[in-house]
Amino acid sequence: MVSNSQSDSSHNKTDKVKPDKIQPENFPERVVWYALVLTYVWFLTGATYIVGSVIAWILFAYLLIKLFLQDETTPAHERINIPFIIWVWIVGMLMMEVALIVGHLDFNLPMGKIIKSSIGWAKGWAIIALYPLAGCLNIRPAIIYRAVCIIGLQTLFISPLLLIAPLIGLPELLYVSPLKAVGAGLGATFFDVTLYEVDFDGQIRQRLFTPWGPALGFVANIYFTLAMREENKKWRWYGLIASAYMSHICKSRLAQVAILTTPIFIYFLSRLLKPYILMFFGVVSVFTGILATNILAGLDAFWTKFKAARADSSRVRAALKQIAFDRTKREAPIWGHGIVERGPHAVEFMPIGSHHSWAGLAFVKGAVGFYSLAIPMILSFFDLLIKAQRNKDAATGMAILFILFLYTFGENLEILAYLYWPGLIIMGIGFCDKKDPPPPKEIKAIAPAPNPAPET
Repeated sequence: MVSNSQSDSSHNKTDKVKPDKIQPENFPERVVWYALVLTYVWFLTGATYIVGSVIAWILFAYLLIKLFLQDETTPAHERINIPFIIWVWIVGMLMMEVALIVGHLDFNLPMGKIIKSSIGWAKGWAIIALYPLAGCLNIRPAIIYRAVCIIGLQTLFISPLLLIAPLIGLPELLYVSPLKAVGAGLGATFFDVTLYEVDFDGQIRQRLFTPWGPALGFVANIYFTLAMREENKKWRWYGLIASAYMSHICKSRLAQVAILTTPIFIYFLSRLLKPYILMFFGVVSVFTGILATNILAGLDAFWTKFKAARADSSRVRAALKQIAFDRTKREAPIWGHGIVERGPHAVEFMPIGSHHSWAGLAFVKGAVGFYSLAIPMILSFFDLLIKAQRNKDAATGMAILFILFLYTFGENLEILAYLYWPGLIIMGIGFCDKKDPPPPKEIKAIAPAPNPAPET
């Protein structure tokens, strides 16, 4: 027979063990969970773009229903409160649509173009606001962290095939999904099912379920940041190793830099109130002042090597950016041109306004579009910086924002929002500053009072 003390001890040990299995508990969690863990199913059917774009609107419709039904009897944990900073994102992304319409009208583009571009807005800039808004729903961050790690394990499982495919002569492109018909205006690359890709300089790189190699690096950085928050050590390692692997096989320079700098950046900024961090910054500032010349020279040398690693790519990107800003300044500084345009031979005929979010916004939507993204990003940084000092989800949200900022210089954020949306939901949860429920208090057994001694 086990004594009470032994039974209590074993019970306490059991309580401390974190469950290996996490399952969705409500409608929004089920939507998010199955959209993520079935990523490779969507990829094989060519539905990745459709799923990532539609889910935002499904969650938005659910949120509207919950808001409509919400009253004073709604439990506190079910209540929906939308923080001010999310309203800033909503207004900013709505202004993107206003700029889009005015830009089309300024250049006398037909109504069909306006409708087509507005549909693109609904699948791009709009969902960049809707996914943080979905963070106001009752979605546990742990659901997203675990799902991302499951995708990582799936990636590691298929990696041998991906590595040997080009070596044994398997085709680069398996097929183009018939769902391409749904994505009118998008290139076939969003619906390709590939084993690998050959870059314009002849390098073999992977893109998995993304439309191009650097996009996989973008997703890898988002997943790496989310996997770091997984509480189960086994699953966390699956997620981290797979994310690092993806950032390597995509052959993206920005991905490899970001995956190293983001954890360091967030570690320090989320601990600004810690005395040892303040002391560290004090020491660093002294040595930075003394070695400023050497540090600047080192950064310049690093940047030169960074560009030289893929010189042709760097040249094309720099030319695209320069053309976009120059033409915007001369032709459409306020509202932009409304649409991207095919570039000249000097930039490999790539669209003017691509490969750089800020240049793209300036060219397509002018100063209005440029500041419609810049203002929400700046205000979000300060909002999350304050909340990150006491909330781990806000710190993770700040890491996501940092990655988004880095990739504004290498990608168009709106085009890839259908891929990195799990990070946007976590960013929204960080805005809400949801407190974790306090751990249950240990109930101690109260020993019965001894019977009084009988009177003699």
